[in-house]
Amino acid sequence: MDEQIFFDTTKIFEDLNPEQQEAVNCIEGPLLVMAGAGSGKTRVLTCRIANLIAQGISPWNILAITFTNKAANEMKSRAEKLIGERARNIILSTFHSFCARLLRREIEITGKYNGNFAIFNAGESKSLIKQCIAELNLAESVFDNVNLTISAFKDNLIDPEHCVEVLRNESPFFRVNVQEIYKLYQKKLQENNALDFDDLIFVMVKIFKDYPDVLAKYQERFQYISIDEYQDTNVAQYVLTKLLAAKYKNLCVVGDADQSIYGWRGADMRNILNFERDYPGARVILLEQNYRSTKTILNAANEVIRNNIDRKPKNLWTQNEGGDKIIFANCDNDKQEAATVAGEIQRLVKQENFRYNEIAILYRTNAQSRLFEERFMQEGIKYIVIGGLKFYDRKEIKDIVAYLHVIANPRDDLHLRRIINVPARGLGSTSVARLAQFATFKRLSIFEVVSDDKLLAQVEGLSSRFRAGVKKFAAMMMSFSESARDCTVDKLINLVMNESGYIKMLHSGGEEGKRDGLSREENLGAFIDSAKEFAEMNPEATLGDFLNHVALITDIDTIDEKESRVRLMTVHAAKGLEFPVVFVVGLEEELFPHRNSLEIPSALEEERRACYVALTRAKKKLYLLAAERRMFFGKTISQNISRFVQEIPSDYVKYFGNIPQGFRKKKSPPKSSYRPPTAHRSAKVIPFEQKPSTPPETFQVGDIISHKLWGVGTVMAVDSKTITISFVNPERGVKVLGLKAAPITKL
Repeated sequence: MDEQIFFDTTKIFEDLNPEQQEAVNCIEGPLLVMAGAGSGKTRVLTCRIANLIAQGISPWNILAITFTNKAANEMKSRAEKLIGERARNIILSTFHSFCARLLRREIEITGKYNGNFAIFNAGESKSLIKQCIAELNLAESVFDNVNLTISAFKDNLIDPEHCVEVLRNESPFFRVNVQEIYKLYQKKLQENNALDFDDLIFVMVKIFKDYPDVLAKYQERFQYISIDEYQDTNVAQYVLTKLLAAKYKNLCVVGDADQSIYGWRGADMRNILNFERDYPGARVILLEQNYRSTKTILNAANEVIRNNIDRKPKNLWTQNEGGDKIIFANCDNDKQEAATVAGEIQRLVKQENFRYNEIAILYRTNAQSRLFEERFMQEGIKYIVIGGLKFYDRKEIKDIVAYLHVIANPRDDLHLRRIINVPARGLGSTSVARLAQFATFKRLSIFEVVSDDKLLAQVEGLSSRFRAGVKKFAAMMMSFSESARDCTVDKLINLVMNESGYIKMLHSGGEEGKRDGLSREENLGAFIDSAKEFAEMNPEATLGDFLNHVALITDIDTIDEKESRVRLMTVHAAKGLEFPVVFVVGLEEELFPHRNSLEIPSALEEERRACYVALTRAKKKLYLLAAERRMFFGKTISQNISRFVQEIPSDYVKYFGNIPQGFRKKKSPPKSSYRPPTAHRSAKVIPFEQKPSTPPETFQVGDIISHKLWGVGTVMAVDSKTITISFVNPERGVKVLGLKAAPITKL
């Protein structure tokens, strides 16, 4: 306990409901907070941390783990507002960031790595695994997804020596070779002084188990531990938490079993369901008051999730207004689905004053975004795809990050091979491969070979031009390393970009190449800005700290919430977010729920939890859409409406489109079956609200108008019921439209 400073707790408990106050005030012993969607769990976690400090507990002894950097930063900011600068001393981060931080200090005890290790992202890990497959003379197609298998091994704390036991149902050929790939992959990671994303927790747990003194040190330091989204923890995260909390057992976990939707990537919902078994005598507090959604939306979500069996019963309620009915539209086809969503978004923006960034489109699979993107581009709707090409996955960013990795860690052969001939220096891939083979034979890194004239002279088959070029490259990299000691990361990036010739390369290649190069240079400028911001927020940070920060950034962390663009994302990517308006699309059997889940009860329940998450992202308006026909792999397939739609009582829903007779009375529709495709229909919009954009009496002959779908035209005639318009687009020509329903505005 820190006895020196106490705080007035009035501000901490202000505006908390009784259950929230109880959770915030429970600071000793194990605590399970079952927090329903929109029940203010982030606020409760933050206030509880503030209360720990207010009660005299040192920030040094507090650890708080959440699942995104964005959430961690938000919590730390809120805590500072409650208790001031002392909140900055709390370790508040993701599991991976926390373990990376500890490993920088402790990893050398293993004798396999030094504290300046690189962190390989998923793409870099897959590239290294491909190298392993090639070296073992195996067919890449046979082991195409072995990277996912190895990731699952690490999430379950299974090392290469024991992985064969897990694969006992596979063929002997597959078992043996997966083990060999895994072994070689780990060997190459060590040679590169690198860890992959899964290693961060895997290696930290192994150190805690193998070196009790190290574990005891951190048990003593982190006496009060909070874990957010506990239902999404995997085996490795569960074991790490249990080891750290074993001595003092002051562990608070917050989560909601009904929102456990990451089983496909290793999350184990049993961790939260079995918390009371793991920690006998634990207090359990239910947060059931929802502050996010309308009564209609919340009641509908409750009715859907109630159909799951494997859950702890709870019933969310809200004092919010009843709100509009949920709109469900069963469209002719997937094109009409996209057109209908686009049309309604335009109406919401123009007539109801919603902003684009207040609207989200949620779908089950990434492939569904294409038709919406195409339609939005046609209609000028600004949008951003969450889970598309990430900023840090752009080639120019990855190239400069690779330079920084080699500067920080010269043993990093993977990143060195990426940039040794970028920009082009005449260092061909064949000669680089010879260098790599020689380095492997000598058990050295490539950089150790190219920076030593005597070693370089021993490599056979290299031209004099190559030797001169690679020496120049080595000298340049050593110069960068010298500069890195004295300058900030943003200045180092600027130096690397210019001195390496990278900027010059971007401006070559004709007019088209220059335009593309300018765009890439702007991205690099934004990268410099991010480095400068990081340095300002972390004055003592090193180049390694910055690379650590970059490696652990997620897609959600890079969203600019103020940017006025419609958000397109999968249901899984939307976890933890909320929007005034939500469209959940593709609500059909075999799509949502996904076809892979229909025969597995536990998988089907996870699909229903995903639907529950999707519904509870909405604050004010919720739209559900399905398509009778959808294109899959070049074939038009007939679809049945999702059982999840039918689980919502009709009292909460307003129906549009092709609604099969009696479908609302069904508990669960029959499995979908293929029916021959009918003739293609054009993508007509289903108008949910038929209100003219401009009062009829304001139109006159000669007015210039804009139609939502058909563009600009001139009014040729107008009467009490119809309006005749000559459109600029010759394909549209002259149209006679119903005056009240026409989606037109006067320009």
